[in-house]
Amino acid sequence: MGLRVGVDIGGSFTDFAVLDEKDNSVRTLKVLSRPDKPGAEVTEGLSVLAKRDGINPGDIGYFTHGTTVGINAVIQRKGVKLALLATKGFEDVLEVARLKIAPIHNLYGRRPEPLIPRDRVFAIDERMDRDGQVAREVDTQSVHTALAEVRRHGCDAVVISFLHSYRNGANERAVKALLAELAPGLPVFCSSEIWPIIREYERTITAVISGYVQPRVDHYLTSFEKALADMGVPAAPRITKSNGGVMGVAQARAECVQMVLSGTASGVIGASYVAARCGMPRVLSLDIGGTSADVAVIMEGQPQYGTGEVVGEFQIHIPSVSVTSIGQGGGSIAWVDHHGVLKVGPDSAGSNPGPACYGRGGENATITDAYAAVGLIGHGQLGYNSIHVDREKATAAIGRLAEPLGMSVFETAENIMRIANSEMYADVSALLSRFGIDPREFQFLAFGGAGPMMACYLARELNMQGVVVPPTPGVLSALGGLIADLKNDFIQTVYREVDASVAPVLRAAFNDLKQRALHWLQGEQAFDGDHTLTFSADLRYLGQSFEIETRMEPGWVSDGDVQAVVAAFHREHERLFGHSDTTATVQLINLRLVIAGATPKPVLRELPDATGAAKAAGQIEAYVDGATRTMPVYHRAQLCAGHRFDGPAVVMQDDCTTCVLPGMAVEVDRWGNLIISFIPS
Repeated sequence: MGLRVGVDIGGSFTDFAVLDEKDNSVRTLKVLSRPDKPGAEVTEGLSVLAKRDGINPGDIGYFTHGTTVGINAVIQRKGVKLALLATKGFEDVLEVARLKIAPIHNLYGRRPEPLIPRDRVFAIDERMDRDGQVAREVDTQSVHTALAEVRRHGCDAVVISFLHSYRNGANERAVKALLAELAPGLPVFCSSEIWPIIREYERTITAVISGYVQPRVDHYLTSFEKALADMGVPAAPRITKSNGGVMGVAQARAECVQMVLSGTASGVIGASYVAARCGMPRVLSLDIGGTSADVAVIMEGQPQYGTGEVVGEFQIHIPSVSVTSIGQGGGSIAWVDHHGVLKVGPDSAGSNPGPACYGRGGENATITDAYAAVGLIGHGQLGYNSIHVDREKATAAIGRLAEPLGMSVFETAENIMRIANSEMYADVSALLSRFGIDPREFQFLAFGGAGPMMACYLARELNMQGVVVPPTPGVLSALGGLIADLKNDFIQTVYREVDASVAPVLRAAFNDLKQRALHWLQGEQAFDGDHTLTFSADLRYLGQSFEIETRMEPGWVSDGDVQAVVAAFHREHERLFGHSDTTATVQLINLRLVIAGATPKPVLRELPDATGAAKAAGQIEAYVDGATRTMPVYHRAQLCAGHRFDGPAVVMQDDCTTCVLPGMAVEVDRWGNLIISFIPS
């Protein structure tokens, strides 16, 4: 029995959750992130835990962490300079994309600029046919010509994505091998190796995002491993994945796209665990850190999964927790454009220098500064005493924006808060529409350093049922990474009509996927515990453009029960779209298999019952909803099960601040969650 450690490294703070396997107790910590020196935050955190709680790094037998380094690079467009090598005649793949108008309801909306502009896309004379047969070998001269252009443009890495390479990646591999000879040390990424899915754009954009963040991720992982070794941690680190599982560092380096949603997926897993254990049937997880706000749907304690999740302005087509990431976080910078219009984000102040109120040299006004300027935060320690909020510095930063806008500091600060809410409102509304959700039936489960601070404002705008704030919201993502199962996805494209002749193909393909999955779990991950295998297929009616992922029973595969597969697809189509066509031909595109190895889970502790009314620790004045109000401040540690009080109010604790608005009431449940609901008018 030893210690299991989960760490979530965000753009502003790094969170720790430590599970002691002897008694299933959990201890938590929050320190400032060090993007300038990756790994330093881990060293600092483990040192604090050793001093504060007597935790010996040598006793850590399991270490997992999530990071937002990938998603932050995409959101802020701070990845590396890439070139794309495409099949001759298909160089416009990123420009053409899917010809969708995004966002569709915004009259002023514009399609995002590609991560690789057209002048850095170069043609390679080659061709693979749709059956995976080489129709034209790679013309080496075209590779030499492309490499010269790559060098002329000063590109840091190259992505190769050829037509039909999901069937056969031989030509991509041939070009990669040639580039290794001609330009040793140049990072090269093949779409067929990253995620070999059908459809050129989807496969290409997924490979591009993976390559875009890879050098930053690699540098980060190297520094992280060194920091653990220097601290004497014997456990090999694992990284949380976009699909809500964890993987080893070697896989994370090779498949960076699998960890783009690493930190966000960890948060959803943590929120799902709380929702399931506390009996919350319908929640939206709201994870707001320093750079982004991440929202996911959780039904009956289970997160929703899918492909094509949006990261910044782009979709990634890998299996992942269904989460929408919005470029609005506590550190998002407010600014005035050349038309004199107040804007917020997507650039973030991060942790260094951070918001102006942190007193670490930051001068730009941020969302956190707005909350400090109006008086809602800064009445106690923040981030486990790593931050002391300086309201005067926040007011000065907001004042520099207020002057050209012709508004007061309070008005400017509240407008910053409103703009941030409106940005989140638009994206969350789209998520609600996508899942057909009535917001009045859902609660926000708010976490992250800024989630409880901002959640009530957003819940009011969306007409939500209310807000739930778990006991340690600031470090819930670290807990999610700690309890995440070892998990990996495998896919194989089949592309054929479903009839009796497909039965042996199903058996052979799934047997191959199963062997690969078991090798990954038991061989590469050295896991010998219980595991589950989940089978599914991407199916569609002949003539349709897109597929529906349909769950399959293992017995259908082993028995060759093709009719059961078809019937399951009809039912799923009926459920999603309200109709099905049992006479139509069904087409099989992909076969999928997910393997998961279970990890230990902590036990949630119940709070003692309250013996009297909740007592405020003091009174503050804050500017809320256009007026200065006097409101009580409560210490979270002093609240017991059954305590109730009305807003406006502020609840302080070590890892965050909860802001309760007028017209809202708070009740503490037996698990220590703050249940915030609207008072009927």
